Amino acid sequence: MPAPQEQRIAVLKERASGETRVSASPETVRKLTALGAVVAVESGAGIAASISDDDYRAAGAEVGPLQVVLAGADIVFAVQGPEPELLAGVKPGAWVVAILDPFAQRARIDAYAAAGLEALAMEFMPRITRAQSMDVLSSQSNLSGYKAVLAAASAYGRAFPMMMTAAGTVSAAKCFVMGVGVAGLQAIATARRLGAQVSATDVRSATKEQIQSLGAKPIFVENVAGIEGEGSGGYATEMSEEYQRAQADLVSSHIAKQDIVITTALIPGRAAPRLITDAQIATMKPGSVIFDLAAPQGGNVEGCVADQVTLRHGVKIIGYSNTPAHLPADTSALYSRNLFNFVSAFWDKEHGGPVLDEEIGDSVRLTRGGHVVNARLLG
Repeated sequence: MPAPQEQRIAVLKERASGETRVSASPETVRKLTALGAVVAVESGAGIAASISDDDYRAAGAEVGPLQVVLAGADIVFAVQGPEPELLAGVKPGAWVVAILDPFAQRARIDAYAAAGLEALAMEFMPRITRAQSMDVLSSQSNLSGYKAVLAAASAYGRAFPMMMTAAGTVSAAKCFVMGVGVAGLQAIATARRLGAQVSATDVRSATKEQIQSLGAKPIFVENVAGIEGEGSGGYATEMSEEYQRAQADLVSSHIAKQDIVITTALIPGRAAPRLITDAQIATMKPGSVIFDLAAPQGGNVEGCVADQVTLRHGVKIIGYSNTPAHLPADTSALYSRNLFNFVSAFWDKEHGGPVLDEEIGDSVRLTRGGHVVNARLLG
């Protein structure tokens, strides 16, 4: 039986506007090489994440121009989905492993299928225990929640902690976090570390204990029983109309007293739910700050414009179109590990490369054999 050929993994330079991350680090290049892969990195791919071409060479990677890197590649690593026409020269059926945004980029997914590529959407990773180390949404959201608080603190014209001075006392800022997933929990922890009085809410009642464990105050609708906003796979779903009305009333009374609000609510494949209206913004004190982590999906906050600071009723509304790209060294390191953990978990020595199982493979695979095959896209 002939020995399996070494798998060639191509790591691309990102071309999307504002994208600073990279899909492999020197650490993961070494680990992939140890598995038996040949890693080829496009020249300049890591510059924005503070990784030089020489750093990749020292880790054992080939470094060169796009066409050379892609020639004969079995697997293509990227952060955002590369344009299909860039991928000429890869092997038939090559994997494209990235955050592919399949609902918004359906034409690109169709083009991957037409090109005979096997597109694997890392954001479709199932929320199961054995896939936690491969979960790109969690790794990136964690740092996004941290960055949201820092950006809000920078824009806020006052201090976060209570300060007692000879000239008098400065009161602690009040920070309200809406949505207690990975980003929300990190936002709570970060705001607490900065000294703010923190409160938080979520559609899932199970998060109440998590909020309290971080030293924050849970803000929940108590008079509407039996409403639960948790969908399949641990993702939040939209609330019932009755719960939405009750939640809006509660939030309206609470939000008027807040200095900082961080919104984090996202539903996969859908526009971001509206959490804060213009009328609610008008009740906040001038100088308050809202950071909307859902800005790239249309925003949780009325009037939010991605990558702009919008002033409404004296309140600053901020949201980045790509928050993880504002911390590229760390987000790249975590994302690169997610991809390595994914590939290494399925590495088959006899095959000489990764072979996906049904549970995870069927979840993340979008295209195969010239067709779109993912149930979430076909449904």
